[in-house]
Amino acid sequence: MRKITFALCAAALLISGGIAGAQGFGGGFGGWGGFRPEPVPEDLHTVVSGDVTMTINAAEGGKIISYKYNDTEVLSQIKFPNAYGSTFWTSPQVEWNWPPVAEIDRLPYEVSEDGNTLILKGKESERLKCSVTKKFVVDPKDGAIVVTYSIINTSDQARKVAPWEITRVPGEGTVLFDCRVKDIVPQDLMPFVEKYKASWLNFDVKNENRKINADGKGWLAYINNDVMMVKKFDDLVPGQPAPEEAEIQVYINMGSNYVELESQGAYSEIQPGKSLEWTVRWYLVPVEGIAVPSKAILKKARTL
Repeated sequence: MRKITFALCAAALLISGGIAGAQGFGGGFGGWGGFRPEPVPEDLHTVVSGDVTMTINAAEGGKIISYKYNDTEVLSQIKFPNAYGSTFWTSPQVEWNWPPVAEIDRLPYEVSEDGNTLILKGKESERLKCSVTKKFVVDPKDGAIVVTYSIINTSDQARKVAPWEITRVPGEGTVLFDCRVKDIVPQDLMPFVEKYKASWLNFDVKNENRKINADGKGWLAYINNDVMMVKKFDDLVPGQPAPEEAEIQVYINMGSNYVELESQGAYSEIQPGKSLEWTVRWYLVPVEGIAVPSKAILKKARTL
């Protein structure tokens, strides 16, 4: 197996390749049926930053299929489509409804490398007249794994679109973001608790799919098994999200089998042949012994 390692101060990027080099609002087991395909080693590419490992499957839409702190996995590993890992879609969803667009969500991506950057290039979607490229690199300053998504307009007309990252986690643990509970829409759909002017959610179990929208402050955190995942992105102001969408969304699958932590960028116009770029910084840190909720956890999430 080919391995390329880049030493970056305290952090490192390791790219390992092969020998040759329901639902009206996202989530769910549906889409195209069947079980999650078993990954082929040649299709897996790994980014390493200290004790943190991110694994991407190029053959499955360039999905992030694993994110670990040492041996502690934080992403859902359910063996059904649309129930595991982290993917990327275009927003608003009304443009494509369901299932997710194959060329963007689940068909193979072409892999290349540029120095210490792993690049995955998706196929053009004839339906949406766009394609998606994903870039992964470690920031040596703070150890973040930086994921940059590009939406390329392949049509001959200007079009508006927003970027959308969907990260699936087990139906246990705590979700945290900066927003007053009274500003979450719809109200009382999930048992959010407000502490220190932030919203905290411990999942409950109901026999229905549920989804909320929130205007956060550019970050979204998830705590489980003594580790905390924090994702940081552009903080949107009212009017910037796509129609009927939001900067932060949380979707709980029926029965709480898994939960989607979703973030979106600004709804922007892309000229023909041009692209929109949007970056999400991923962090995964130990929080053993720190109470949840607490000011200490909130400060850590805000200041990473």
